[in-house]
Amino acid sequence: MAESMGLDQLADYAPIRAAADKIAAQGDRLAALCVEIQQIPAPTGAEELRADWVEARFRSLGLADIVRDEALNVYARVPGRQPDRQSSPALLVSAHTDTVFPQETDLTVRIDPESGHIAGPSIGDNSTGLAGLMMLAEMLAGLEQPPVDIWLVANSTEEGLGDLKGIRAAVDRLQDRLGAVLVLEGMGLGRIVHGGLGVRRYRIHASAPGGHSWGDFGSASAIHCLAALATDITRLNIPQQPRTSYNIGKFGGGTSVNTIAQHAALELDLRSIAPETLAQLDEQVQRLIKRHQRHHNKVQSGVVFSVEAIGNRPAGQIPESHPLVQAASAVLAHLGIPERLDVRISSTDANIPLSRGIPSVCIGLTEGGDAHRLSEWIDPKPLTKGMQQLLYLTWWTAAWLTGK
Repeated sequence: MAESMGLDQLADYAPIRAAADKIAAQGDRLAALCVEIQQIPAPTGAEELRADWVEARFRSLGLADIVRDEALNVYARVPGRQPDRQSSPALLVSAHTDTVFPQETDLTVRIDPESGHIAGPSIGDNSTGLAGLMMLAEMLAGLEQPPVDIWLVANSTEEGLGDLKGIRAAVDRLQDRLGAVLVLEGMGLGRIVHGGLGVRRYRIHASAPGGHSWGDFGSASAIHCLAALATDITRLNIPQQPRTSYNIGKFGGGTSVNTIAQHAALELDLRSIAPETLAQLDEQVQRLIKRHQRHHNKVQSGVVFSVEAIGNRPAGQIPESHPLVQAASAVLAHLGIPERLDVRISSTDANIPLSRGIPSVCIGLTEGGDAHRLSEWIDPKPLTKGMQQLLYLTWWTAAWLTGK
């Protein structure tokens, strides 16, 4: 096979065409694999059981360089044809193993008799994405050597306060060799995310003398002080363009209804598609905190605000005109999958390689809904198309990297 080829040539290339045809006949098996993975609990930071399952699967396929790191990422390499692999760019394909659901969650799956939809916690995010990575591993193990090394990584801690620690560790480990990254999510078929949404997260604490609600009335309350700060945060003027947001997602503290609170804390999420706008919003929040601290230093003694950084997802992007984005779009068109233009920028594992200048896209493998709810669901019917998309884009990208 020529090292670089257009999509039409790739679609006509007999080994890839045969693999794509094989995928088309495995819809039921794909759906069953999604459910098999979904049945393995994997809360963020406690993904050991899924890591065990992935490692065993990689070893059964005879892949190279299988290893698990301290972050609970599981790596495997599909050796490429390049003679000097240390100096040749490699491709990384990743899917995160963790879910937003705690260990004790009931993982019972329900199948709708009319639509055929499969519902259950984490079935789409990201059991289906991980199933796609495993099926890709199986396809690649049965093909000729790809043009370059392809690293397959089931990475941990993508969700919430996991703060992309898994993909950070994976990119740190492989960065010197990476030429491109494909990130897999179970839902969102037809989307091509090529921009990483910047996110900063803080836990803001307030402490105060507190006391008895009657006997010490007038003593500073941590809850009252923090509520005043929260109110000012919600009054911040943020631009509509570039799109920017804030959210106080958690607020708590105190001891009892008749106790003036000695401690309170809130968790704040700041986002923007523009790094400079996110930095400006962050600066506004920090100024507000300092202003409230100065105010209480004057009027109520013993009030202290402190700020704890709990998340930083760096922004980055490649343009829509980039060859990788154009190839992903062409693959969708070739397979008759409608391209969805509603989300081009999002917060995904792709943030990390994009922020480091590594061309990356995040794609979905099927349609679904109710993400992060107990009622989360997927439609298994488009799964085969989603997997064909992944196969074509993986092989095209590996071939494209030979020219870099």
